[in-house]
Amino acid sequence: MGLAARLRRALRPPRKLSFTRDGRLFVFVAIGVGFGAINTGNNLLYLLLGWALSFIVASGILSERNLRGLTVRRRPPPRVFAGQPFLMEISVENGKPRLPSYSIEIEDLLAGRPLDKRCYFLKIPTGKTQRTSYRHTFARRGLYTLDGFRIATKYPFALFRKSRDVTEATEILVYPAIVPVPRPAPQARQHGDAIAERLGRRGEFFGLREWRDGDDRRDVHWKSSARTGRTMVREYEDELSRRAVVVVDNALPAATLAAVHADAIDAAAEAHLDALERAISRAASLASAYLEAGWSVQVVARGEEVAMGAGRPQLARVLRTLALLPTVGDDVEFARFDARTDSILVAPRGVALGGRPARVGQVVEA
Repeated sequence: MGLAARLRRALRPPRKLSFTRDGRLFVFVAIGVGFGAINTGNNLLYLLLGWALSFIVASGILSERNLRGLTVRRRPPPRVFAGQPFLMEISVENGKPRLPSYSIEIEDLLAGRPLDKRCYFLKIPTGKTQRTSYRHTFARRGLYTLDGFRIATKYPFALFRKSRDVTEATEILVYPAIVPVPRPAPQARQHGDAIAERLGRRGEFFGLREWRDGDDRRDVHWKSSARTGRTMVREYEDELSRRAVVVVDNALPAATLAAVHADAIDAAAEAHLDALERAISRAASLASAYLEAGWSVQVVARGEEVAMGAGRPQLARVLRTLALLPTVGDDVEFARFDARTDSILVAPRGVALGGRPARVGQVVEA
């Protein structure tokens, strides 16, 4: 945090106060009564002015006590996908020894600004914790930091809305959107003059390889593992025909990259960014479909790679890598992959770039 940010934080008032509609009307009437009392010297008007001012003072004292002693926590869901609504759980604990809290509003802060949703608690008893959830949607993938909460109340008379900000940082990793894609079909392999399609998991024994996440423990070759000191598993021919490489082009034209870095995104740059997000979403969807069908998947991009693997751990690695996949120029080369393996290149539609791999089995524009 820079010096200017620290100074702003130190000089920031501990409470924020804003008028409600009824509060503005009440203060306007109180000021009118005050002018009338001063001009006329009427004791009844002075009595009404004193009552109105005491009402305002009591509102400030009670609302301050209402906000104190509250501890707010959030619990995000295990996975969040772009464009898909999710529920964020918010819990509030009242640590005051005697007094309950009434009419409490909680807002999550993103970059110092409240989100479009808020949670409302009618009453939080002494020493108790209340929970509720709000629904939100992140439009794009990436790493978001919720940096705090805004705790507010209109208690007791709804004349003012008093709030205070609490720092509580939580990182939310938003995965690319998963869209429906065709389920991968078994690959045809040439054996002499005949073509065989392997539908089952077991085939002819091919060789040994090291253990990967998602492998079946029954395939472990214990003698070779003991001899080499590494966990070795049996590999079958049908496993070789069930490998796929998803290649995603994460490059943008030089003009679009310059606009993104300068935070001056125009309509053309926005269109390129949207096309790239669709391509990354399509790549994540393809990888997910292949992994769910029992395939081993490798994901390759410019400057990034997820090694070949299978199962749920591989899906988690793929989604995390694609969620954080940076945009680069077309001068950055793709990571290497075996050209003999089934491969699909997913590229942004309408974005012409150089340096793409020539030996890919299929090209998909998203």
